[in-house]
Amino acid sequence: HGRLGVAIAGLLAFRLVWGVLGSTYARFTHFVPGPGRIKAYLRGQWKEPGHNPLGALSVLGLLGVMIFQVVSGLVANDDIAFEGPLYAIVSKSTSDWMSSLHRQNIWIIGGLIALHVLAILYYAHVKKDNLVKPMITGVKEFPEPAPRPAQGGGLVSFVVALAVAAATVWVATGGLVSPPPPPPPQSAPAW
Repeated sequence: HGRLGVAIAGLLAFRLVWGVLGSTYARFTHFVPGPGRIKAYLRGQWKEPGHNPLGALSVLGLLGVMIFQVVSGLVANDDIAFEGPLYAIVSKSTSDWMSSLHRQNIWIIGGLIALHVLAILYYAHVKKDNLVKPMITGVKEFPEPAPRPAQGGGLVSFVVALAVAAATVWVATGGLVSPPPPPPPQSAPAW
């Protein structure tokens, strides 16, 4: 569980950096919708490549709850055998509170994942628009006139995102936290 959380921290860091340095349609500046784009989409007047406005809000919501899940897990404890790698930087009461929220947040994550999957199935079966293939390949075919091709997100951007992800994993595993002092020696009874 803890190792998967650290891996997710790295993936989230990569995605956040890719949302700034990545290709056109992966950048937050391209797909974060304003009220006008949301209204146009709901009226059926939105026709652009990339995330639709409601899909973009879903992505942002999922990123937000996953970031919260990772941060809360890093400082969580179970009062028995587990302490998150960054447990030492918060008080016990804060850790207990974050642990409780960490357990409750799983329901929000599950709901957003279900909503995401249902939306993908709706698009695939009702609107006849395969969203999975473009997510995997990064390429989507459009009828003429084709939108401008994605730009940016080259090798340098990829390496920077990878380096930030690696640094995040290092921090998430306690790289900046001093190790606890060793326990005092125990004296054994002389019987």
